[in-house]
Amino acid sequence: MPHGEVRVKAISIMPRCCALARLSFAISSLAFPAAARAEGNLVLYCAVQEEWCRNMVNAFERQTGVKVAMTRKSSGEFYAQIQAESANPRGDIWWGGTGDPHMQAAEEGLTIEYQSPNLPRLHSWAVRQWEQAKRRAVGVYAGALGYGYNTEQMNKKGGAEPKCWADLIDPRFRDEIQVADPNSSGTAYTLLATVIQLMGEDKGFEYLKQLHRNVNQYTKSGAAPAKATSLGETLIGITFQHDMITFVVDGAPIKVVAPCEGTGYEIGSMSIIKGARNLDTSKKWYDWALSAEAQALGGQSKSYQVPSNKEAKPPPQAPDFSQIKFIDYDFAKYGSSAERKRLLTKWENEVKNLPR
Repeated sequence: MPHGEVRVKAISIMPRCCALARLSFAISSLAFPAAARAEGNLVLYCAVQEEWCRNMVNAFERQTGVKVAMTRKSSGEFYAQIQAESANPRGDIWWGGTGDPHMQAAEEGLTIEYQSPNLPRLHSWAVRQWEQAKRRAVGVYAGALGYGYNTEQMNKKGGAEPKCWADLIDPRFRDEIQVADPNSSGTAYTLLATVIQLMGEDKGFEYLKQLHRNVNQYTKSGAAPAKATSLGETLIGITFQHDMITFVVDGAPIKVVAPCEGTGYEIGSMSIIKGARNLDTSKKWYDWALSAEAQALGGQSKSYQVPSNKEAKPPPQAPDFSQIKFIDYDFAKYGSSAERKRLLTKWENEVKNLPR
């Protein structure tokens, strides 16, 4: 919030001790970014689409007067950054992105407990995320995993359209599929955990090895395959369905698929970083981001996730969850630090390093 100014008359002669103190303060001030040290500011790590990040920041600044310094990356990248910065945190709040890295950060003590007064207004799945994270992460939206294909390219290729996960390992799709790397992308880690829960670990990894032969690129961002599919740079992109819908709304020739066997989902989450220098404004953002008003900005930003606030209506373009077959996704297990590290290491060794 804006603060009133207090003007004081300058004193031309300063005691030596005060001069030294002021010099020390000036030097220490150089060590920290202005956004991180100034009262009424906030350093935000944002893991959703750029337009949504910007619209959230602009609305929050207008309503509160707080100045926000925002960085946008994928959730896996932010988890790694927060872990690396743990001895000297630079961020205050981590908003958005798949819940698994938030859960892992909570388990490792990289984030702190907080109970928002808006918690009773949230859907049960969002509150359950908060409970399983021991009050260190809360659900802000949900999104269904799936894939999309470019209909123009598919028509040229011919043959049956893919409707199931099993269809994606057909040899006719060799070098035709794009998906993110689960080490950097929460979307791709959700795929990894989904396949294992659907098929069992042994059969799941065999599936991923066969899928690997058809992958033309492992991207850093989970949403990147959606853009590539819209442009015809890849035939099929595996993403959250709402990321594909963003391009469908803009007229891209994409058909979005909810796989017939069933699919996993994300609970996009929010956490306050341990050691946040702007704790009060972090809590202010946290409470505001759980309001129906703030969550309505998702649809207005062409992001079509289902909001966690029960009073916030899902965008009409959002996937109809009642028409999707979901697995009973175990967020506690697959969000745990040990399981996540084990599966990522196994995927790196047994899948990614295979020749294609």
